[in-house]
Amino acid sequence: MTEDNVQLNNLIDRLNTISRKQEDFAKEINGLRDEIRKITIKVKPAESQQQVNDPSPGSVIKTEDEIEQIIPAKPFQYYQPTLSNRRPAIGSKEEAKNSTLSNRNLEKLIGENLISKIGIVILILGVAIGTKYAIEHELISPLTRIIMGYLVGLGLFGFAVKLKKNYDNFSAVLLSGAMAILYFITFAAYNFFGIIPQIPAFILMVIFTVFTVLASLNYNKPVIAHIGLVGAYAVPFLLSDGSGKVVVLFTYMAIINIGILALAFRKYWKSLNYVAFALTWIIFVSWYNTSYLVNSHFVIASLFLFVFFISFYSTFLAYKLTQKEKFDLTDVVLILANSFIFYGSGYAILHNYQTGSQLLGLFTLFNALLHFGVSVIIYKHKLADRNLFFMVSGLVLVFIAIAIPVQLNGNWVTLLWAGEAALLFWIGRTKKVHVYEALSYVLMALSFFSMFHDWIVSNNYLTGHPISTELPFINVQFLSSVMFIAAFGFILFLNTNSKYPSALILKKEMIESVSAFITFVLLLTIYLTFFNEIASGFDQDYLNSVLSKSHEGYIIHNNSIIIFKTCWLINYSLLFSSILCYINFKWIKSNSFEKPTIVLSFIFIFIFLTVGLFYLSYLRESYLQPLTHSYYSTSLYSLSIRYSSYIFVAITFIANSLYLKGNSVNSHFKNSFPLLLHTAVLWILSSELINWLDITGSSDSYKLGITILWGVYSLAMIVLGIWRKNKNLRIGAFVLFGVTLTKLFLYDLSSLNTISKTIVMVSLGILLLIISFLYNKYKQTIFDEREDQ
Repeated sequence: MTEDNVQLNNLIDRLNTISRKQEDFAKEINGLRDEIRKITIKVKPAESQQQVNDPSPGSVIKTEDEIEQIIPAKPFQYYQPTLSNRRPAIGSKEEAKNSTLSNRNLEKLIGENLISKIGIVILILGVAIGTKYAIEHELISPLTRIIMGYLVGLGLFGFAVKLKKNYDNFSAVLLSGAMAILYFITFAAYNFFGIIPQIPAFILMVIFTVFTVLASLNYNKPVIAHIGLVGAYAVPFLLSDGSGKVVVLFTYMAIINIGILALAFRKYWKSLNYVAFALTWIIFVSWYNTSYLVNSHFVIASLFLFVFFISFYSTFLAYKLTQKEKFDLTDVVLILANSFIFYGSGYAILHNYQTGSQLLGLFTLFNALLHFGVSVIIYKHKLADRNLFFMVSGLVLVFIAIAIPVQLNGNWVTLLWAGEAALLFWIGRTKKVHVYEALSYVLMALSFFSMFHDWIVSNNYLTGHPISTELPFINVQFLSSVMFIAAFGFILFLNTNSKYPSALILKKEMIESVSAFITFVLLLTIYLTFFNEIASGFDQDYLNSVLSKSHEGYIIHNNSIIIFKTCWLINYSLLFSSILCYINFKWIKSNSFEKPTIVLSFIFIFIFLTVGLFYLSYLRESYLQPLTHSYYSTSLYSLSIRYSSYIFVAITFIANSLYLKGNSVNSHFKNSFPLLLHTAVLWILSSELINWLDITGSSDSYKLGITILWGVYSLAMIVLGIWRKNKNLRIGAFVLFGVTLTKLFLYDLSSLNTISKTIVMVSLGILLLIISFLYNKYKQTIFDEREDQ
């Protein structure tokens, strides 16, 4: 072996020497080529032609084509051995040129575009903050503040007009900033100082809005509309004094939205619509959730809710209808979102009003009539493609369908939405009407959230009132959940049937996402349906276990029932993930479904190892030292339930191990699975050791016992790693042994007596010697043979 190593080193040295020479030759060849090219370029065409026609015997000047034939266009390249561990030569001039151009483009983008926009935003914020500071500290009179603000805005506007001819982009940024500042100052002059009366103030805002719209059209740049219109949304918040003048705020926002609507008839700048739409509804919903008062704000909220809805509805339709342009998916989403936000907010406002609950059905019909009117206009004048007509007509059907049951609560609404989602999905797939299919997805989401609401209400009811008559799996809530599952099962069947492809024009990734969403909703509903039934059964037992001790002045429950509930919910979760793994392995055989089920299984295993074992230890303590023994009896079930849980953990690992037999499983998972398995086994063994030491009254020895257990287990992992030729197991054993030694010296020795210290240190020392012996004995097997990675 020694002679071979010497020979190998000599060969490597020779290879490195040749490689260095090769590199030097390459550099010399490239240098000669550049020199020849430079000299050739300097030669005059006539002289070059003369020497070509009458070459002298010693002539070395050649044409460009001849040089290219002799010397390749690309620099000479050579093979660089990996053993030399040196970087390759620098790239060609063309690469350097491209890099320079890229840097120049980046510099141009920053210098000419980004810096100007950042600068104008900072300037606007500076003016606003400076104005706010001056207001708070009364540095100058209110009239002077307003005049100075107008001068800044008008000055910026003058610069923009002057620079427009030669610097169009920069001028557009300045103009938008000027308009935003004029918005700020006008709002402050009216709202804070009363210098400008209400009517003139809003006339000025209307003028600014009209001018901003015209300017954005003249420049044909959305940046003006963004900064000048949408940027104006920040005015009430930057200059707010906390007075809560919501009418002024909403009127101001309505003016801005009307300006965007006017712009939509000429341009369809989607980013502008998105930002305005999001800001308006976020502000409105936030105000409703934090500051809305039923008696004071009912009319205001209803009025501006309708104004915002109509303005955005008109904005989304204006350009499309006038230009007869087709609607894409984002347009449909915006219209649907606008409609359902309006309906949801209006429902909430009416529901909380004194007589509003009696008008909910009428309000729902109003929504249906409103969309019906739009659909009639579209159909009569043939203003857009048939998909828009079907979409709006679908909204009419939705609101008509829920008008009657909207007065009802809970389950009926959920089932209605789920059934209508299944119906629309069936029509969309079988009749090839993509709008109905798109609407079905919205109803799927609504029905899913409604089902969640039903579960929450049901659980709150159960936890607040003792019930002994409602049996698990034989109740209205479970029946509703089963019908919901049936609806989504039908949808999933249609979705996976090759006879009914999607009518929507979607990319492959989008279609896969939709299928994943439907599958996720169905599986999550199945899981939570049985989860809630198990939980409700234990909750009823817990509530019915109440004991009133009037002479002692308190009420007690049997808390062990809640612990049993948690343990069985974890067991159910483990069983659910195992069944998913087995079904996919046996029948579905979907490679994309393997990873989610594996991850889900290990999440539940982790929950068992942390939460589950903790609660099992609580049951052990309640059995050994019952605090409420005089009220509730305990049994060996408190100790034996842990072994039932171990069975479910074992089933989960077995189900996941089935995936290892296939080739589709990622190799990293195959390598990490044994380590995860050994981690769980060691965790359970440690818990079991503590359990039996506690039962036998030897709980003081758990530090010593766990340290020895970990050392022995690490030895077993090394033996197994050598036998299976698995490097990962051996490394994991080393890590475990390191943790064991750290625990010993930093934690155990400080509290152990002399005998215990002797036992644990001698035991670990022997284990380390055994490990060393095994590595020496089987070093050929460990290091020379190919191992499983």
